[in-house]
Amino acid sequence: MTATAIRLQESPLDPADALHNAVLPAGEPWLHEVKEGQTLRIVDLEGNQAADIIFYNRHDTDEHYSVTDTILHQGGIYLTTGSVLMSSEGRPMLTIVADTCGRHDTLGGACAAESNTVRYALHKKFMHSCRDNYLLAIQHSDSGLTKADLVPNVNFFMNVPVTADGQLKFDDGVSGPGKYVELRAEMDLWVLVSNCPQLNNPCNAYNPTPVQFLIWG
Repeated sequence: MTATAIRLQESPLDPADALHNAVLPAGEPWLHEVKEGQTLRIVDLEGNQAADIIFYNRHDTDEHYSVTDTILHQGGIYLTTGSVLMSSEGRPMLTIVADTCGRHDTLGGACAAESNTVRYALHKKFMHSCRDNYLLAIQHSDSGLTKADLVPNVNFFMNVPVTADGQLKFDDGVSGPGKYVELRAEMDLWVLVSNCPQLNNPCNAYNPTPVQFLIWG
């Protein structure tokens, strides 16, 4: 798989048959369990909305999504249909089985008070961020997760090209209203989500919007 691979694939699953169907408001966190064999669909309802997600082994949260293992396993920096998200133990966590967006970021990370300050301005430090969302979600859960468990995440629907000189750019998304990505869980998981509240770059089209989560199986 090359760095620019895009493989579009529609899903045969009917939303009416989903066991779980939730809309996450703009800028909000979400933590939910997904069981092995279940399918998770993430829907970009209005287009150009980044969903920052970390995955954990439901029974051993020391095992988590690993960006390095994922990139090495697939030989590319973007995720699309057929990509396997690997854990810190080198095991498959999820497989992308359908994707109507076609490209998702592994390198851009999650916004935080520190990155808002460095990238934009000192007075941006206290703007709401994905790291804040993660902390809020785990604080109000019985997952056993703590601040120390926050690791590099996947940015679904986010467009972060790598320039010829190795720099990252935060560009307009390649997604659109109703585009989705669908993943099959290869183990029992915690899914920790920040529906990105970022207002300072084009990852959310400067206007954060809701995303939808459906689970089958």
